Amino acid sequence: MPRFDDIYSADFKEAPYWWDAAEPETNLDPLPERVDVVVVGSGYAGINAATHLARGGRSVVVLDRDRLGSGCSTRSGGMVSSGQKLVVGGAIKGIDPALINRLIGESNESFEYLKMLIETENLDAGLKLTGRFFGAYAPDHYETLKRHGALLAEKTGVTVSFLEREQQRAAIGSDFFHGGMLIDDYGGLHPGMYHRALRERAKAAGVMLRSHARAGIVTDGLNGEKIVPTARGTIRARNVIVATNGYTEADQTPELARRLVPVKSYQIATEPLPANLMAEIIPQGRMLSDTRRDLIFSRPSTDGTRLLFGSRPGIFEMSERQAAKRIYARMVAIWPQLAGVKITHSWVGSVAMTVDKLAHVGEREGTDFAVGCNGNGVALMTYLGYQTARKILGEQNMSSAFDREKFTPVPLYSGKPWFLPAFTGWYRLRDFLDRPGR
Repeated sequence: MPRFDDIYSADFKEAPYWWDAAEPETNLDPLPERVDVVVVGSGYAGINAATHLARGGRSVVVLDRDRLGSGCSTRSGGMVSSGQKLVVGGAIKGIDPALINRLIGESNESFEYLKMLIETENLDAGLKLTGRFFGAYAPDHYETLKRHGALLAEKTGVTVSFLEREQQRAAIGSDFFHGGMLIDDYGGLHPGMYHRALRERAKAAGVMLRSHARAGIVTDGLNGEKIVPTARGTIRARNVIVATNGYTEADQTPELARRLVPVKSYQIATEPLPANLMAEIIPQGRMLSDTRRDLIFSRPSTDGTRLLFGSRPGIFEMSERQAAKRIYARMVAIWPQLAGVKITHSWVGSVAMTVDKLAHVGEREGTDFAVGCNGNGVALMTYLGYQTARKILGEQNMSSAFDREKFTPVPLYSGKPWFLPAFTGWYRLRDFLDRPGR
């Protein structure tokens, strides 16, 4: 494999491309001594829950251990969808059919909620619904995609079509895949801008946002209050919401940490590309992913000038600069015409995975929680934050389908994912066997 030592632009950054337009925020104002609700975690779930609670008359503070919005909410690919991940990812296997319908129904509702929120509140988020192409990595994967597509159309109502290999250049300027599936009801936004818009909306509602205030283990106080120790002081509250997702730590919420596996997701961004080259590699600006177990994902930047490309660079974790070379190799394997293009950004974020591949909301260790995006968090975690707030305010007529007692811990796991290299290596071996000799 080429070394790709010369791929870095002169202004290369080990930081998310999205932060160029909307950086995370620092707020070192003093912490309140007492509030109605403390929200731990400033991602989409936490910030949206806080806003709805504040609009419902509660005093709310949002805490982050680092800058506000510096977690995976602004490090993701910014792709948005409805219930496709549940079907394609296999999360609905072995689940009661009535619950499946509720889970898919709420997943679809999360997509509609996101679109409504952005439109009605005039949020500057760069949302575009351009569709998504799923590329078949191996010949028999195309037949799997056709089965998934039929199930998607039946369960979610999305518009699905298929492209044979000789037709796929209508969706992607590459012959790498063995055909693929198109879903029209899919899109992307700018994660940094979206989070900034949510922060401004929260402030307007009266939410207090505080950075660099890592929370510790919540304990019970007098008269039903919760005591929340932080790196900057102690806060008393009636309710606590934990929305730390891929950044959940065992010394803060040990029971949640046993149920969430943080998986590193790496991405790169190219330098601005000629318009004709962008139109060639991704016609109509669609989102892209493939059927590998160790999958890749890609998309244009929201302004349509760059390609963003994500995957795991290897079995073991590595620096963003090291990862950039390996991810670049995967990118040019799909698009050889990108060889020689420079990389301006490389970054990594932690995605929270669960045993059942489902997000979860509920109550544990005396706190409410909304966690477990499983790589599908933009719309769903925004929505589940809203539903968690509605639960506290007593607004729900029935509980969310994601609010279930069963939340299985990972066997022999206490919060440090020692087994991930073995799983990644196994996935890569199976991918290799699916497509021997490429």
